Order: sequence, then structure tokens, then C-alpha cells
Amino acid sequence: MYGDLHTADDFFTETTPYAPSSPYSASKASSDHLVRAWLRTYGLPTLVTNCSNNYGPYHFPEKLIPLMILNALAGKPLPVYGNGQQIRDWLYVEDHARALYHVVTNGAVGETYNIGGHNERKNLDVVRTICALLEELAPQKPQGVANYHDLITFVDDRPGHDLRYAIDAS
Repeated sequence: MYGDLHTADDFFTETTPYAPSSPYSASKASSDHLVRAWLRTYGLPTLVTNCSNNYGPYHFPEKLIPLMILNALAGKPLPVYGNGQQIRDWLYVEDHARALYHVVTNGAVGETYNIGGHNERKNLDVVRTICALLEELAPQKPQGVANYHDLITFVDDRPGHDLRYAIDAS
């Protein structure tokens, strides 16, 4: 919803203007505007949080990390958008839950809080790491698969796919 970061020195802050690059990110930005409108119009006490990409238990299976694991174990292609150089900041779900609790118990009504993991990785590096871990943890591969890495398949990039997301979570 913030748009794209172009240099390694840039980070999104709570005051970064929204500049969505796709309808998906525009829908996320609109939800924040809707929440703020409820505060202003009806006095509903609200807080807004924006976070890095989450990972951990019970992750939706269509998301990058669980999709790669499930596909690899099934011997299916591991689809990587574009050249895989998109960078995302990763946040463990339990750390996110603790941060949300902190915001709810200590945050100021009407404020926005960014929650980040300080754990930036290129998507392709994440997929390669998953493949390497599966080589160790699941050496009995599906029939016809010599190496999990061989399942990596580059697919057309998504329209409006931002190159880098990184939140200043200080």
C-alpha cells in the first residue's frame, strides 16, 4: 500500500504517504482510510497497524513460504514471480502477535504503528533456503525429483509487483 522502495536505505514509516501500485495494495490502503473515517465521524477508538510479511504456523497455504514447502514436497513447480529479486521484510507471527498486544495496550487512539521484522530477504533467496532445508529435512523426494532446487520455475511477474517493501519498525 505504500508503493515501492527503490534503494536499500529507504524504509516506510508511519508518515509515508500511501502510493499503492496495484488494486490489492489499494484495497489495503482504503481499509486504513475507512478506519480513520470511523474514528473521525463516529468517535470509534481505533488504531492502525501495518506489518511486514508474516511467516509461521497456520500460514495460509497460498502464501510464499507454505506454498513452496507444500509444492516441493508434492514434486510440483515452485513458481517465482519475475526474476525473484523482489525484497520483503519477514516477521515471525508470534512476534507480530506480541507487537499487536503492545499497540493495543499502549498505543494512542487514532495513531498508526508499523510492525516490522528487520529481516529483509529476496524472494528467490527465501525459496532457495527452503529448498536447501528440505534437502536436509525431507531427503525422500517425490518421484522424478533429484533436487528441490530444480523445481524452481520463473513465471511472469504480477502487474504492479513492488520491488522492495521494508518497514522502519524502530
